[in-house]
Formats: sequence, structure tokens, C-alpha cells
Amino acid sequence: MSDIESVAVVGAGFMGTGIAEAVAVAGMPVVVRDVDDASLGRAGERIDASLARAVRGGKLEASEATAARERIELTTRLESIGEADLVVEAVPEDEQLKLRVMGSIAEVVSDDAVVASNTSSIPIAELAQAIPAPERVLGLHFFSPVPVMMLVEVVVALDTSESTIDRAKQFVHKLGKRPIETKDRSGFIVNMLLVPYLMAAVRMYEEGFASREDIDNGMKLGCGHPMGPLTLCDFIGLDVLYAVCDSLYEEFKRDEYAPPPLMKRMVASGRLGRKSGRGFYDYSS
Repeated sequence: MSDIESVAVVGAGFMGTGIAEAVAVAGMPVVVRDVDDASLGRAGERIDASLARAVRGGKLEASEATAARERIELTTRLESIGEADLVVEAVPEDEQLKLRVMGSIAEVVSDDAVVASNTSSIPIAELAQAIPAPERVLGLHFFSPVPVMMLVEVVVALDTSESTIDRAKQFVHKLGKRPIETKDRSGFIVNMLLVPYLMAAVRMYEEGFASREDIDNGMKLGCGHPMGPLTLCDFIGLDVLYAVCDSLYEEFKRDEYAPPPLMKRMVASGRLGRKSGRGFYDYSS
């Protein structure tokens, strides 16, 4: 099987545009598809701002950023993804939505294209049922913010072939990132370890055991973490975390994965973290 030379991303949200930027900076053309022009307009602004930050930070030359931007095509046409060697699904963490999107991808991609999901918790085997020849389906779980974070979880489903795994790992290396391989269980490696820790912090705060600042400073100053657990919850997004918790609890039925009642109330109130301006902390200023 050939190396991956061209990529398509379906879903132009924060993760989708981050993946597209990483691909373009690595020198490959990438098509980003979403359902409407408004979404694509926001995606273009997000990519431009991120590339500009990379230039200001000395990570890219201005000419490199310009060249990378020119490799990114934003489109509403599903047919535009049809020539890609790799298609990455990066829509919101909703299984039925992802299944519909995977079915749409199956209608237009070539027979030897690798199809990947960027899901953070949904089993790949559930999504692979929408794709003929499920041996070419796997998970590529990127971490936020994608242009900065070095890790990609390569999630191997029951039917994923060795050649698909090899092509995916070569692609991740081509991005300058580090792949780690995991079996297809909800949460994979990182979230299966991370979520119980984060939920323990939320419960601690919910029960009035300690202030949010002391919980966060305890882990920063006592364990050397770059940010505390409640700040990290806000950074990830409480709605995203809640969906991951639900998926993990559904699979394993262990209390440590269950989202605390406070999380449910915060999501219902629109307190989703940084992206909404308020979570455990206030970011409105």
C-alpha cells in the first residue's frame, strides 16, 4: 500500500482545523469539509490565527505559514474528499452523528483510502460498521491543541489490518508527532487514565472538600502538572468531558468514570469552560 500523501478532514471545528493545520505544515495538501459556509468561515479564521501565532512564536517562518495555508482547501462539497489517501472524521462526539458521517465518507472515498476517526471515547468497531472493508478503518486520536501536542493515539479495531496500522503510523511520524498504539476500548489509553483523576477533582470541589484554586495548585505544585485538573476540565470543555465520561461508564460500569451531578448542571447551564467564557473559572474578561 502507498504512503499517505493527501488528507481530508470532515468536520471544521477546533480539532478538525488543528489536524488540517498540522497536515499542511508537514507539507501535505488537505481538504477540510463542513456543512455550511459559516462554519468554513470560522475555520479559516481559526487556522489563520493559529498560523500567525506560530510565526510570532518563532515556530514558523512567514513564508512557511503562507505555503501551509495555501495547502488547505475549505469546502462544503463532500465529493472533494474523494481523492484523499486518508480521511479523518472529526465531527462532535455523538455516535449517531459520527455513524452518519462515516457512511457519507464511504460513498465517495477510493477503495484503498484509510478512514480514521478522531473520537476520544467511542469504540472504533462501532464506527467501522459504516465503512465497507473495515480493515482500512482505525482511530487517530489527536490531542488539543493539535499543532502543539505531540501525541496521537493509533486505535486498532478488531478488523484493522497491519498495512492500515503501518500507513497510519508513518503518517503520524510525517507530522512530526509520536504515535502510541492502543486496543479499541472506550477511552483508549489517555482518557481511561485521565478521566478518573479529573472526576475525582470535580467531586472534591463539589463536596466542598477544598477550593478550586487549592485543588489545582495542589497538583501543579505538588505533582509538577502544567495545569490543575479543574483548569484542564475547562480547557477540554465540560460537554466533551461529559460525553467521554458517559461512554466510559457505558462500557465499564465503574463509578470512577461516572460524571458527577455538578458536571451535568454546568453543561445544562452552558458553563462549558474556556470556549463558553465560564466553567469552573470565569474567562469572560
